Amino acid sequence: MAGGPLADAARAVRRFYRRATASAEEVGVAVLLDGRPVRTPGRNLLRLPTEELAEAIAEEWNGQGDDVDPRTMLLTGLANAAIDRVAPDPAAFARTLAAYAESDLLCYRADGPRSLVERQARLWDPLLGWARKRFDVEFETATGIVHRAQPPATVERLARAVAARGPFQLAGLSPLVTIAGSLVVALALAEGAIGVEPAWQAATLDEAWQAEHWGEDELAAAALADRRREFDAAYRFLTLL
Repeated sequence: MAGGPLADAARAVRRFYRRATASAEEVGVAVLLDGRPVRTPGRNLLRLPTEELAEAIAEEWNGQGDDVDPRTMLLTGLANAAIDRVAPDPAAFARTLAAYAESDLLCYRADGPRSLVERQARLWDPLLGWARKRFDVEFETATGIVHRAQPPATVERLARAVAARGPFQLAGLSPLVTIAGSLVVALALAEGAIGVEPAWQAATLDEAWQAEHWGEDELAAAALADRRREFDAAYRFLTLL
């Protein structure tokens, strides 16, 4: 059945279809391969909430060559996750993301050198300021890596903001949170308070500063490029909902 050979998400398979299309149904929009519905690795039908997302996922399938490589189909992967992993228990999934409020990247500052301290303040303070106004919360910041507990009201209100999202929104939000190490960055991007480039700069500030001052490691640069592709795909996923 269409979609079955992709159950192993790390393995490329020979292309087994000619064309992918999006088809509106009574509930959601399906992606079809030669007229047959795609199924997720969990054997659920791949039904999307919007025509825009379904069309974009169909483009991913159409963009494959002789082999179909799931690792290059990031939107498809996020949709699969929304259906197979998030939808069965959205509240539990939301809690795993909300936990980042307790140790958000933006709350942990360097104590030197001055140029790094100033850059963190310039990029991170406006985001914390946005979150304070948007969610009526306060943050505790600290220098170094020693854990600093956040006010319980802050954790609770940010958790509610995450829990209010549906499975597809949570699936798109997840890579933004985990890659950035910051729930605040992810929420600001998801709500349109910041663009994807400023969000990426905030999320990778420390890596960028280190590369500028100590040189760029080839393996680290490649890993960062992979994270950027995932970050951009998650943002696009959310914009298509």
